[in-house]
Amino acid sequence: MDSATYDVLIVGGGQAGIPLAYKLAGEGMSVALAERKDLGGSCVNFGCSPTKAVIASAKVAHQARRASEYGIEIPEVRVDFPAVLERARGIVELKRSGLDEGLEGSENPLLIRGHARFEGRHAGEGFRLRVGERPVTARQVVLDTGTRTLVPPIEGIEGVDYIESGNWLEKTELPEHVAVVGGSYIGLEMAQFYRRMGSRVTVVVGNYDHVAAREDDDISEALRDILEDEGIEFVFCERAQKVAPDGDRGLVLTLDGADPTEIRASHLFLATGRKPNTDDLGLETVGLETDRGIVEVDGRLATGVEGIWAAGDIRGGPMFTHTAWDDHRILFSQIAGDGSRTTERVVPYAVFTDPDLGRVGMTEREAREAGYEVEVMSFDMAKEKGKALEIGETKGLIKVVADASSGLILGAAVLASGGSELVHAYVDLMNAGAPVSVIREAVHIHPTLAEDVQSAVA
Repeated sequence: MDSATYDVLIVGGGQAGIPLAYKLAGEGMSVALAERKDLGGSCVNFGCSPTKAVIASAKVAHQARRASEYGIEIPEVRVDFPAVLERARGIVELKRSGLDEGLEGSENPLLIRGHARFEGRHAGEGFRLRVGERPVTARQVVLDTGTRTLVPPIEGIEGVDYIESGNWLEKTELPEHVAVVGGSYIGLEMAQFYRRMGSRVTVVVGNYDHVAAREDDDISEALRDILEDEGIEFVFCERAQKVAPDGDRGLVLTLDGADPTEIRASHLFLATGRKPNTDDLGLETVGLETDRGIVEVDGRLATGVEGIWAAGDIRGGPMFTHTAWDDHRILFSQIAGDGSRTTERVVPYAVFTDPDLGRVGMTEREAREAGYEVEVMSFDMAKEKGKALEIGETKGLIKVVADASSGLILGAAVLASGGSELVHAYVDLMNAGAPVSVIREAVHIHPTLAEDVQSAVA
């Protein structure tokens, strides 16, 4: 098969790759997009979309169980677990089919199905690759290959049919008791989901003395309290050492430095971090090195090899869908624009527990370590006497960290109903370079949860 030559080959049809392909083609460049499996990346296929769908189902079940608090009697709440997963799969199929339909009939950008691998440099300008059985030459290459679950070195793990972020949607049996290894964001979200579906849940947290270790202690403790109130158990240990089948009862997980030292459960869910999909790209043939799989880039998303760029989770730094999507704007600016857009940006994120945690900027700990004189403002949602009380959503707190001299917001955490939405008030102030007094002096609608964003800094 003769090799085709493209101005740009994008490897991976994720949140950066697809919009970038369309935009570069719109500028008259010849573009190919290589995808070995499903378009949409982790977000569409097993991450953002389906997890938020099942979390929504879990919230309905939780609200139904709380109905008597609102003067409503619901005699029985029955969870149809396979139907919950089927609804999520339907949303995945809807989104994925839309991406497929958009690209299947396109000549530029051209979708090429198959695994892409470098085979060296082209004799002239650019790089030689093979996508499936098709040889391809590209003047520039963008890597957007994403990540997969990092399986920790637990003795016996290969003999256990564990659940992880890539396969959970296919596991239609509701666990009787699921042990979740990992106390960070994915682990906490899925722990609450399974608990609200009816499972007993034990979260195993290794190497840290609190959950969501990136957060300030007060936010972490509040989040843990909320989840414990729903019956989720937490065990802290040095590490999960060993796992083995336990007859018909499931499995036994052995822990180092924990009390108890063994957990017997029906299922195991691994939420132990992510591993870049860069180990089978032939990067060594073009002299591109990685650091534990991460492709190091500069602020322009350029790698150490001229003409090769990286986007999304594999480039290190924030691993979020919204940063991957913004990466396509940076790359478009660098490849076909004026080169002004870089990774200098305010990056918010959320933990989609219920209540959800919206976060942006530095924690109080990080701000003090950076040498700032800080002003810390906080608001306990349980003391709120407005909308939160009226709708029965009074768990959580809001915390804002500002520079004491300028009033500029350094960071904020909104652990509240709708916290992932409410935090954007602080995000926008940070992007505008405006002081916290802008919110303090504003007029907010009553009664709204947005009033609490103001009350936190009043």
